[in-house]
Amino acid sequence: MSLTTKDSEIAQAIFTVNRHAKTAPDNQFLYALKKQSLNLMIQQKRAQKLGLHFSKNPRKSQQQSSVLVKCGNYYFHMLPKKEDFHSLEHFGDLDESYRNPPSRMNLKHAKELLQNYTGLKPQEKKTALSAFSKRYEPKETNRFYTPKKSYFD
Repeated sequence: MSLTTKDSEIAQAIFTVNRHAKTAPDNQFLYALKKQSLNLMIQQKRAQKLGLHFSKNPRKSQQQSSVLVKCGNYYFHMLPKKEDFHSLEHFGDLDESYRNPPSRMNLKHAKELLQNYTGLKPQEKKTALSAFSKRYEPKETNRFYTPKKSYFD
């Protein structure tokens, strides 16, 4: 498999994982997989940081920027580091007219591909034992002996 095909396949897998993470109930692992994959691609010079954009939904009503990363034919946003503000150009507002190319990749296949690439594994979920999980067992009673002193107790 050629290097460009592998880059585009990894980019497509990142796109698939990112798309599913936006609606998944437990999305922490998916976002961690995306972040780790993009950082590894940037380290290996297989993806590049292009510049900064203002975030569409800033936290706590404060202006926030995100880094625009080009990976294969896809563009992604990730949180900036301190040095990104000094080394990258700021593009201003996000261009809403651009969309990534459509992708048809199974989430399970995308996760496997990125897990093999990054070495990141999902954490095992620990089942919490609640205080109410014990079965109710009534106290043993002796029909000939009761701790009551009299009929009125």
